[in-house]
Amino acid sequence: MPDKVKVGLIGSQFISTIHAESLKRVAAAEIVAVMSPTESHVAAFAQKFGIPHYFTNLEDMLAMKELDMIVIGAPNYLHCEITLKAAAAGKHIVVEKPLCMNLAEADQMIDACKKANVKLMYAEELCFTPKYVRLKGLLDEGALGKPVLLKQSEKHDGPHADHFWDVERSGGGVTMDMGCHAIQFFRWLNGNNPIKSVYAQMSTSVHTHKTKGEDNAILIFEFENGVIALAEESWTKLGGMDDRAEIHGSEGVAYADVLQGNSIQTYSTQGVGYAVEKAGNTVGWSYTIYEEIWNYGFPQEFEHFVDCVQNNKQPLVTGEDGKAVLEAIYAAYESAGTGRKVMFPFKTDADKPYKLWKK
Repeated sequence: MPDKVKVGLIGSQFISTIHAESLKRVAAAEIVAVMSPTESHVAAFAQKFGIPHYFTNLEDMLAMKELDMIVIGAPNYLHCEITLKAAAAGKHIVVEKPLCMNLAEADQMIDACKKANVKLMYAEELCFTPKYVRLKGLLDEGALGKPVLLKQSEKHDGPHADHFWDVERSGGGVTMDMGCHAIQFFRWLNGNNPIKSVYAQMSTSVHTHKTKGEDNAILIFEFENGVIALAEESWTKLGGMDDRAEIHGSEGVAYADVLQGNSIQTYSTQGVGYAVEKAGNTVGWSYTIYEEIWNYGFPQEFEHFVDCVQNNKQPLVTGEDGKAVLEAIYAAYESAGTGRKVMFPFKTDADKPYKLWKK
């Protein structure tokens, strides 16, 4: 058992900053390397976080014998390629959501990691968000009775990086970007009960000049045990982040809001930045959350993943979970494209989900 798990980060932009900040809080982890193709970015990133090695070539970083685990913070279309190379190099892997671009890639990633005997861990922070962990605890202890309806919404005015707007690099719009959170959140709350069907509505309401992807989505899932789940995802909400969930049960109801109750009511003529999502224009009144990274569960998530590597434990969220989320995403785009409910299991050869919506 290593004293510390030696970690390499892939990416030097926004999400990798969260990864670095989170891992700095994990006593059993040590960030030893970072890789990004832009030398000026990666050099500055390494200096900022005190990372001893930086690279502009992935193979050079993966050649480090002491490296135990890599964290992929690269755009969606690169996830599969990086994972296959990291698995071949014998490194454990954490992949940011969504897992990859399509179901064929998901199978390649899962198979490669099994053959290499390395862990493939899917970074879904909502399974570690303290308020949501307590929400699930209320359900599991029977305080709410049997679950009847689950709800989750995440809304802001659009993503922080150009690649999210480009469906060829991202695969889709807000459903691919944020609907993936809701799907795994519902699966986790509902004990990984299989999804039976999905009905979805998608539209590009505001950002027609920036993307071919949808900027609003409503997703209705029915699980095989009868539980219904409703996700509302938007890139059109002004005034910063909104992230909340509800459980309606036979014996009670519970509401959780990640930001409200943990925030400072703020008025600013300049606008307020957010650590977790650079959620656009917050000039005027908004709600400034303190300890935002902790309140979203990122340090707790990485503490868990590091523990899984260090002590050979089964991750709470795996590559198989990431594939199940991706299947649900594709089925949702199919539903939005056809205007009908789509049943599971769902199979498709489409290489990008948005193509099922805009046929």
